[in-house]
Amino acid sequence: MAQGDIETYYEDGAWKNKREGTSRAFGAGYGTKDEAVAAGRDAAKADGVEHIIKNQAGRIGEKDSHGNDPRNVPG
Repeated sequence: MAQGDIETYYEDGAWKNKREGTSRAFGAGYGTKDEAVAAGRDAAKADGVEHIIKNQAGRIGEKDSHGNDPRNVPG
């Protein structure tokens, strides 16, 4: 069973990663957004879940699915 989706977000002056359903970051204090995104993507691939990447304002900027897609939509 896959764990919760991975979220990359900006908080308190640093880029962080956390799993859906948790309140604590598993990866925190990355120097750049690119570093946090790379680590979040690796975790999402390993768990086979979706990677949600938010911008600095907290809005979803990108989503990257790594299996376990919730819908069966052709195309």
